[in-house]
Amino acid sequence: MPRGCAASRLRKPAGPCIGGAMPTPLMPIPGHIDPVPLPREVTPREDGRVDLIGLSRAAITEVFAAAGLDPRAAKLRAKQVFHWIYHRGVIEFDAMTDIAKTMRPWLTERFVIGRPAIVEAQASTDGTRKWLLRTADNHDFEMVFIPDADRGTLCVSSQVGCTLNCRFCHTGTMRLVRNLTPGEIVGQVMLARDALGEWPKAGGTMAGLDDDVEDETDDAAQAYSADGRLLTNIVMMGMGEPLYNFDNVRDALKVVMDGDGLALSKRRITLSTSGVVPLMARAGDEIGVNLAVSLHAVSKDVRDEIVPINRKFGIEELLEACAAYPGASNARRITFEYVMLKDKNDSDADARELVRLLKHYKLPAKVNLIPFNPWPGAPYECSTPERIRRFSDIVFEAGISAPVRTPRGRDIDAACGQLKTAAERKSRAELDRLAEEKQAALG
Repeated sequence: MPRGCAASRLRKPAGPCIGGAMPTPLMPIPGHIDPVPLPREVTPREDGRVDLIGLSRAAITEVFAAAGLDPRAAKLRAKQVFHWIYHRGVIEFDAMTDIAKTMRPWLTERFVIGRPAIVEAQASTDGTRKWLLRTADNHDFEMVFIPDADRGTLCVSSQVGCTLNCRFCHTGTMRLVRNLTPGEIVGQVMLARDALGEWPKAGGTMAGLDDDVEDETDDAAQAYSADGRLLTNIVMMGMGEPLYNFDNVRDALKVVMDGDGLALSKRRITLSTSGVVPLMARAGDEIGVNLAVSLHAVSKDVRDEIVPINRKFGIEELLEACAAYPGASNARRITFEYVMLKDKNDSDADARELVRLLKHYKLPAKVNLIPFNPWPGAPYECSTPERIRRFSDIVFEAGISAPVRTPRGRDIDAACGQLKTAAERKSRAELDRLAEEKQAALG
């Protein structure tokens, strides 16, 4: 999938930042072919409190201990708070009814349960939903929710901007500002759950741990599980290259997969890469989710042009890494994303070469054919429907699944690679005004 299923316009801060945080400078980029972003620390909150979103139970235990709790109390409180944050979706410590009332102000004074700020939310006629979000240091990114009959998929961003410069992708025209933190990645999932109303409604406590707790235990709520949700799947296919933000993506997805919290199975999570070969095996070993690869071409010359990282890690090296990906099997096929560009990568010969490559490397593969979503100034056109069908037929006839993806959310510019255009239509002043009106309406 093109980097930027959830793309937005990057803006340098034009005024005071939310919470008084200092503006974030653009990240230094070593080069355009293999641009490894330099790590940066999370901008501290002006009030000095620590945001717990994105932290594992072990990490919450550590910050509680650093704040003064003894080891046993820190471990106990971390277990309780983790449950309330990720299983219940609460954002206030006062709502944690199995924590002593005398303890809740202590937590509120030192910690916060955050969310990315919502600047704008839109809904498509086909049910697709799109959110323009803002970080605490005043940078914008987007996420998209795509409902289907049997699933609901959240397209999650991993970076503010992108460095890969894929020529068919609007996000590739942007500059990388910084990596998203684990909290900002997990926060996208939390916001989607908020919007879809998918948190348990009843209290449900871990009663018996404190003497002065409120008794709101509810057996149905205690049994709440991942089944029956509208949000069933996550794809790391939004803005940015997930493997260039490996540690934060890994830590965020481990929180998302934790069975005592958000409890999404690794089989329902897909990480998409444009081909950062050295980190693919680590992704399989340390994260273990499904793999998708933005292939988009079958010859060196064409892939060098449209996916410049190919100059660093070529097609053969990429496919060898796919063949060695831990956990890949016919039951867990690797998805190859292939955007259909008129007269560039869509010929019968291209389709046959794609089949040859996948069979040569004995890859358990599925090919997603993506009709190109044009954007102003794009150097390509979309292949004709007839050409796309012919390409699909050739791959299918060779025994490899090659469905054509139906574009979703085009009326709100939420289709793959289009969202930067949507953000550009509103000035910073307009977006700020919309955010202020939303906040006024809420309270």
